[in-house]
Amino acid sequence: MSAKRSLFTVCLAAFFFHAFSYCAVAESLGNLAQYPPERIGLTITTADNGSPELQPQELTLNSGQYYRLTLDCPDVRDDLTGWRIEMTEFLNNAHLRLVTVGDIEVHLQGLSFNAIECDEIGSAHMSFVPIKPGVYPLYVGNVPLAVGRPIGESGVQEKGNYVFGEIVVR
Repeated sequence: MSAKRSLFTVCLAAFFFHAFSYCAVAESLGNLAQYPPERIGLTITTADNGSPELQPQELTLNSGQYYRLTLDCPDVRDDLTGWRIEMTEFLNNAHLRLVTVGDIEVHLQGLSFNAIECDEIGSAHMSFVPIKPGVYPLYVGNVPLAVGRPIGESGVQEKGNYVFGEIVVR
């Protein structure tokens, strides 16, 4: 057997070993929407200095577990004092099932969205399954219009008040 052919055989074997070992690690942890979901909450209030406060500041979740997150905004006064919640990296690594605002339910099958804005007192709910372990940023800041930015603009509103929390997926 030539050296070139031996090298090809070794590379091919290494490729298949890597592919099969990855598949063994990437297996599902079970039913990705086992009812009922575990209920968790995140409350966003306004501090005396006008900044958002998160309670809790860190959410710790298990990969493969079905959750229903309630985002509660109890002290918003109007559109310009509301908060924008973004968790893009987390949502890119989770299976999103349902988003509920008031009595309106949006049934999703893995699709994502950019943000939720609390511009009135109330709550929103998200049902999801975290897929990929990691530490993901949870951004809460002014709605863009409150700091002179276009409505719906994503990302940190650096001229406004904001805070970062974390979503830890094990």
